Amino acid sequence: MTTISGPVVGNLCLGSAPDSWGVWFPEDERQVHFTRFLDELAQAGYQWLELGPYGYLPTDPERLAEEVGSRGLSVSGGTTFGALHRPHEWDTMLAEVGRVAELTAAAGAHHLVFIPPMFRDEKTGEFTEEPTLAPGQWGALTAAADELGKILLERYNVRLVVHPHADSHIQTQAEIERLLDGTDSRYVNLCLDTGHVAYGGGDTVDLIRRYGDRVGYVHIKQMDPEVLAQVHAENLGFGEAVRRGVCVSPPAGVPDPADVIAELSKLDAGLFVIVEQDLYPCAPDVPLPIAVRTRDYLGRQGLSGSRRPAIR
Repeated sequence: MTTISGPVVGNLCLGSAPDSWGVWFPEDERQVHFTRFLDELAQAGYQWLELGPYGYLPTDPERLAEEVGSRGLSVSGGTTFGALHRPHEWDTMLAEVGRVAELTAAAGAHHLVFIPPMFRDEKTGEFTEEPTLAPGQWGALTAAADELGKILLERYNVRLVVHPHADSHIQTQAEIERLLDGTDSRYVNLCLDTGHVAYGGGDTVDLIRRYGDRVGYVHIKQMDPEVLAQVHAENLGFGEAVRRGVCVSPPAGVPDPADVIAELSKLDAGLFVIVEQDLYPCAPDVPLPIAVRTRDYLGRQGLSGSRRPAIR
């Protein structure tokens, strides 16, 4: 177990996620079984976890509670996907998001991380959609985000936090700011993924300074600048970038996690800070040593996972 050598950052609570064990899909033969993920998560010294793709962990609330609780773990939030800019998919999306929100609430968590769809296939890199949205599509997206956030809060007491993602329409800093400027802070806030912000050329520290009141949840990760240069030079898709090792362990990569933690510590809000290191696909023995080293490093920066942060 990590010993925190410096002052504990009191408003930040550390956790991790299936993503750091190479899990991107509910089922995939190249992913570890969920019991191994939970065992190793606890072994690495984490107490909090995000649920990851719906169906990877048990979806029966009683079984999920048993699997998580028996290992001394707790749930920080759920994870879901959907296209807010496609009105014709609203009903299907709402049903899918609703079942994830219901499980998230049953697990005692109050955040739902919403990931927009990628416009490139994550396995082949082929474009499946135009990479930029038209003004009308942006209007549909922000209106749908507000409506979805309102529904989640009123029905499930779960807060919507939208996650910028590589190869998605919410990737660059300008797109992130457009989302936040166009939505209601009562219903929509940001899952600040430090690595995806860097991948899109954004400045995480600047976002925290200017939009700190909209940061509702954090994914902490770092990107290798050399691989990012390859992404731009060769027009790579995110899946290929991950296979080349774009996501790296702290303190390597950008942004500097110490700078991010220092800036987050100034916010007047409690936040989950969830470790994500994109590793799909990876050998089964790869994730645990990385998780232990990452937990040790972040512990030395003052991040503790011993108590739930106050919900904004």
